[in-house]
Amino acid sequence: MIKRTIGGKNISTPHKKPRQRELTTTQKAENKVFSGERVFVEHLIRLMKIFRIAAERFRLHSPVYEPIILTVCG
Repeated sequence: MIKRTIGGKNISTPHKKPRQRELTTTQKAENKVFSGERVFVEHLIRLMKIFRIAAERFRLHSPVYEPIILTVCG
């Protein structure tokens, strides 16, 4: 997959349909892969919100924080 960077070094965006033309089949396939990755990340963010990991103060010892986040996201 070709990483297109628009707006930043670590930001990748899907291909946009040109005016009065269609995307090529390669571009459509890359967009499909990109959206699959995006959905995965969005689901992880949803889980973090449900379990209130990022919203509330973590009350346990700090070495336990990372394994708990990885467990919820895993």
